[in-house]
Amino acid sequence: MRRLILLVLCAALPVHAATYQVGPTRTYHTLNALFAAVALGADDVVEVDGNATYPGGVVVPEQAGGSDGHPLVIRGVRVNGLRPVISGGGNTVEFRQSDHLVFEGFEVTGGSARCILQGAHDVTVRDSVIHGCAAHGILSTDQFSGSFTLEYSEIYDAGNGTSQHPLYIQSDEIAHPGSLFRMQYCYVHDGNGGNLLKDRHERSQIYYNWFEGAAYHELELIGPDEATQQDGWSIDLVREDQDVVGNVIVHSNPAFGAVIRVGGDGSGQSKGRARFVNNTILVTSGQDATVFRIFEGIQAVEAHNNVLYASAGGTIRVERTVEAVWANGRQVGGSRNWVPTGATFVPAEWTGTLSGTNPGFANVAALDLAPTLAGALHDAGDDAPQPIPGYAVAAALFPPHFQPKRALLPVGGAIGRAVDGVIDIGAIELAGDGIFANGFD
Repeated sequence: MRRLILLVLCAALPVHAATYQVGPTRTYHTLNALFAAVALGADDVVEVDGNATYPGGVVVPEQAGGSDGHPLVIRGVRVNGLRPVISGGGNTVEFRQSDHLVFEGFEVTGGSARCILQGAHDVTVRDSVIHGCAAHGILSTDQFSGSFTLEYSEIYDAGNGTSQHPLYIQSDEIAHPGSLFRMQYCYVHDGNGGNLLKDRHERSQIYYNWFEGAAYHELELIGPDEATQQDGWSIDLVREDQDVVGNVIVHSNPAFGAVIRVGGDGSGQSKGRARFVNNTILVTSGQDATVFRIFEGIQAVEAHNNVLYASAGGTIRVERTVEAVWANGRQVGGSRNWVPTGATFVPAEWTGTLSGTNPGFANVAALDLAPTLAGALHDAGDDAPQPIPGYAVAAALFPPHFQPKRALLPVGGAIGRAVDGVIDIGAIELAGDGIFANGFD
């Protein structure tokens, strides 16, 4: 019996696990050279030397993927403190159905079409800087993309026009049903076109990020493109839901007047549930702006403990619903949100709404958005926010355990959110003598 157990355990282990090195002085000078020569697989690790620039057009092929729980890891190793840079090409880096993959520690730049083309399932991109992208920063393919985690990364200087975005994320609901997009501890800023995040994914968890400076919406949370899905897909196959917690969202473009769009965009609609909790939403454009633009098919919109503020003048319109198509009649809820005096279209369904002329940030001009002790946000939130009856978002996060920063964070360097009396409104808790929740993720 003991021998049988050992045989079963051995059969469950990967057939091989090795470390390969890529660099100017290594056997393999480029990733593509390694992929052509070696059949990489589960638990293999590829280390790429930093302080060097490698040509774009990298394709991680299907046969180079890992297995469930045993990913292939492609890791940039800093040399003299510098990451490896992958530069140029149409797609600078492509994940071509290379499922179960971790890609970390790189600078990716210069793609004429996309800096990263994400076309695989169970992929993690972390500790990476993606910038200088003439069109998309990261684009998920309409088909064969699945679960995707993006964390501890900075994305900027990307996007173009109205339809190319710094982040354009979706999943194939036929090939990979039940997929999850999780984005956390990222800094996304200075978009050159499109929305900072255009998200068509089946399920999304957007936690503890700093978004600033879109050409259009900072966030667009919608449904799959109806014209590009696999056979067997229909708009009512699944419902696309989003949980947006603990983010700072700064809208600075005076030429566009909406911060967040949920539901649809004219080509795909979620008919889903969007939940916003403990976010700080700041309009610095000096112009009137709509915060929640509810467009086409949507089921429910829920908001708790958010602060909405226009620091440079202009009126906050909380919601715009003239284009909304409610899947089950209007379903809106929320509690303990702070809005400026004079804000318009504040949902009647919100309870305990606070208002005033100044929420009391530490230094709004310097984007230090921590609440002050005497300000309106401190100890003013709802410690037990309730979902709209019958319309809860699954696996909803509360309370938030971390808070965002306007910077690229090191892996594991997320800032714990203090636990100190009643929760503060917004993405940042007043630092004090509270216990920081660093044990959570």
